[in-house]
Amino acid sequence: MDLVYDLKNVRKVYGKGKSRVEALRGINLQVMKGEFVSIMGPSGSGKTTLLSIMGLLTKPTSGTVMILGKDATKLRDREATLLRRKTIGFVFQTFNLVPWLTALENIELALAIGNYRGNKKKKALELLEIVGLRKRAYHKPLQLSGGEQQRVAIARALANDPQIILADEPTGNLDSASGLQVVQMLSSLTEEDRTVVMVTHDREMAEKADRIVRIKDGKIEGEVILSEA
Repeated sequence: MDLVYDLKNVRKVYGKGKSRVEALRGINLQVMKGEFVSIMGPSGSGKTTLLSIMGLLTKPTSGTVMILGKDATKLRDREATLLRRKTIGFVFQTFNLVPWLTALENIELALAIGNYRGNKKKKALELLEIVGLRKRAYHKPLQLSGGEQQRVAIARALANDPQIILADEPTGNLDSASGLQVVQMLSSLTEEDRTVVMVTHDREMAEKADRIVRIKDGKIEGEVILSEA
């Protein structure tokens, strides 16, 4: 299998002096193509900081972050932005949908931002079909349930056909049944050789992944392999 992520001795420090906080303390982590990895840990353990670094939203203080064979720590800001735009899709706990746009228009907006050159409406409808919401295309977010909004957010994350999906507590605002449906949908993306990394505090949801990585006090304290990716 191909190596998608290779993090070596990644550290992240915020602030200086008495306000100095060491969020990550030497993270070593590899993620393979087509793998679904859950990252678990208590609040303040560094989970979201780690995901932010993997998503090229934050630079590490030190260490190496290899993404698809490229050393992301050596990229200029513009180069990092282009790599992120082409290869990574994000799913957040709060959905982040534009409330005055329909589900279809939210995805069309993502396609426009990504400079998609084809028929945006057709592509957006295809993406809604993938998440089972084509019939809800013309509904605005407040007309959709929380689970439906998150599925629209997943469709939006797929707009530019990313190889990597990073999900930060994607079931945090959902009931158990809707959360399970969302995680199963994320898991299904690995069948297309996409790689999914999900931060979650929910053990039941985490166990739907191929592997659970446990992080505490900025360090990986262990992992559990649940199935072969």
